[in-house]
Amino acid sequence: MKHFFLILFSFLTTLSFGQIPNKLTPTDKVFGLSKFWQEVNYNFVYLDKVDRTMWDNRYRELIPIVQNTKNDYEYYRELQKFCALLKDGHTNVYFPKGIEQMNTMFGEYRIFIENIDGKAIIVRTNFSKKDEIPFGSEVIEVNGIATKKYIEENLAPYISSSTDYVLKDWSIGRLLTGLDGETFKIKIKKPNNKILELNLTHKKTEEKEVYPAFEPDRQLLDFKWINNQIAYMSLNSFEEVKIDSLFIQKLPELYKAKALIVDLRYNGGGNTDIGGIILQYLTNDKVLYGSKSSSRLHIPTFKAWGKFVEPKDSLKNDWNKKTYLNFKDKFMYNFDYKADTIKLDAKRIVVPTVLLMGHNTASAAEDFLIYADNQKHMTKIGENSFGSTGQPFVFDLPGGGSARICTKKDTYPDGREFVGYGIKPDIIVKRTLNDYLSKKDPVMEKAIEHLKQKLK
Repeated sequence: MKHFFLILFSFLTTLSFGQIPNKLTPTDKVFGLSKFWQEVNYNFVYLDKVDRTMWDNRYRELIPIVQNTKNDYEYYRELQKFCALLKDGHTNVYFPKGIEQMNTMFGEYRIFIENIDGKAIIVRTNFSKKDEIPFGSEVIEVNGIATKKYIEENLAPYISSSTDYVLKDWSIGRLLTGLDGETFKIKIKKPNNKILELNLTHKKTEEKEVYPAFEPDRQLLDFKWINNQIAYMSLNSFEEVKIDSLFIQKLPELYKAKALIVDLRYNGGGNTDIGGIILQYLTNDKVLYGSKSSSRLHIPTFKAWGKFVEPKDSLKNDWNKKTYLNFKDKFMYNFDYKADTIKLDAKRIVVPTVLLMGHNTASAAEDFLIYADNQKHMTKIGENSFGSTGQPFVFDLPGGGSARICTKKDTYPDGREFVGYGIKPDIIVKRTLNDYLSKKDPVMEKAIEHLKQKLK
């Protein structure tokens, strides 16, 4: 297979271009770019936070750039970079199926990297390389560039995220992402401070065993007793409604608990109503207050009239204000809001409760935290949540790719924003490298300590 070699420090180091689809015409590429730009302008709920001059100028700059991309992969990379300017975790561009990226596999090597203490730490390898690349080693250089700078130039600009800390997590986790045949020259600092240099090429790794071994797959709902007083329940997704019936099956045991830990650290969301059903059993309240929602409302005639309204004329005149906001693409529709009435004829579990949370607690799981915000018997422990939710509008792009755009803004009932910031825990606990090395879970340890104090 013929290879085209790019310069060492470019993001695409060595690629087998024969494996990359190259179906899109220049016209297709401009249409896809324009389609995305248009749908953002019309539907993106946080458009008021975007520098419109920058956004439109970048669109114009991209018209000749996308036409001259060498293949569909390069084209979609440009769209992803364009999308990332919006800084929203529910607004993304996705590759067509024919474009497969690899992350951890490099033939005889397999390397897993995570953000620990702000560093690119190797947390797992294939078993045969565990002594060569010890757990806790740090990737300090990629393709001759310091890791931090490499991320800033080649990864972060392509990732859509509402929060800086999730952007950092994902950038480090995807540090060596590339196509089959792509080569990386990396420099690793081992825990003993010795330096190891490796030339890695993406290729399927046949060796199955890894070190440390993978943790068992998480069930939809995991349950165990910490001791004879504290029950632990991990709600790992709100994608499937059957988690509600699994929860109900555990009620006879949960009723025995003197304290409860609800783990949401691995819950990426799903359907808000699913989590709401579970929460009804964990409160004595008769109503639950969820997030408030709004979306943009576009009325073309108002927009036409608004062009002739001066900002000062909109301050004390509701009609002028409505037309002016339409002209500025800032007119909002507020969805009807009322508390959710609980009609539950069942015993409740109202005991000292800890909600474990972290950067992967996202979307509908964040809505769960908002419902629980005013529950005095509940304490949130861990790190900030993902910081992104909403209703995405999904549409197709040329060549089999797709995109989604966030159309709904959600806030706390009192209007406080959490998208872009994350929901904050009551007690912040972060896992350090030493915790990883010693296989400690300080978030869980803090929860147990907290509940034991409550039970005294």
